[in-house]
Amino acid sequence: MHISRRHFLRTTGAALTGGMLPVWAHASLQLGDLQIDTLSDGNLVLPAAMILGNAPMDDATAILSRYNLNPDQFTPDCNVTLVRDGERTILFDVGAGANFQPSTGLLGEALAAIGVAPEDVTHVVFTHAHPDHLWGVLDDFDEPVFVNAQHLIGTVERDYWLDPATPDTIGAERQAFAAGALRYLTAIEGELGTFEDGDTVLPGITARLFPGHTPGHMIFDIGTGADRLTVIGDVIGNHHVGFERPDWHSGSDQNPDLGVQSRMRLLDDLATTGGGVIGFHFPFPGIGTVARGDTGYRFIPA
Repeated sequence: MHISRRHFLRTTGAALTGGMLPVWAHASLQLGDLQIDTLSDGNLVLPAAMILGNAPMDDATAILSRYNLNPDQFTPDCNVTLVRDGERTILFDVGAGANFQPSTGLLGEALAAIGVAPEDVTHVVFTHAHPDHLWGVLDDFDEPVFVNAQHLIGTVERDYWLDPATPDTIGAERQAFAAGALRYLTAIEGELGTFEDGDTVLPGITARLFPGHTPGHMIFDIGTGADRLTVIGDVIGNHHVGFERPDWHSGSDQNPDLGVQSRMRLLDDLATTGGGVIGFHFPFPGIGTVARGDTGYRFIPA
């Protein structure tokens, strides 16, 4: 997919003043009759092990130095995707809300800056149920934020997090994730529908199962063929090591071996088809394409 300046527009409230990008910065892309925006929910602050897993540090540091990144701590962006077709207003994931990290939970401001109210959202579609993708579904009073929206999640993902055995089997370091997923999914259970691998979730939007980061992680193809744009969630969790060495384990994947398989399969698919990609944790606005490199792959920002 070739994304040209003609149909890709980045906007920022600080552009005229030369200041830093505000938290509500967004990017807009026209894809046929669809308007697609990526909105900032802020950024995470993560220890190196969460990204690098068991990667050999000398090799990892060499890669990170090419991207001017500190190998001791990572601050990946959180890019929420909004799709509007004139009839539906669709959010893919909802950010972290107020209860995860102080640097996240800014989606509401981003939506307000482009004139979209929470009650305007007709559908919320989840890639997976980790905190930075799910917890923004409730407000500070534990009430649903998107009161008019149907909420949709893959069946495997829903069943995993609602399984009473999950908190005892997920490992101590992720027990808070399990407790949070149970709480937030239960709160919207009356509005929560499910779908399967390969389903047309909404007109023009197809779900595909890419597990490993979580057991039921889904990605979403918007459109088809050369104009396809894929919302990939956290299958590829960064624009550096995840591309250059997709065969390395990621510390953020619940099943690292399966995460490697999904990451390599998706990168090959994207590089072969030339489809556009939106990465939740790629540098804002997270939109670009995938190319094969001398070793591994490269993310080509729009």
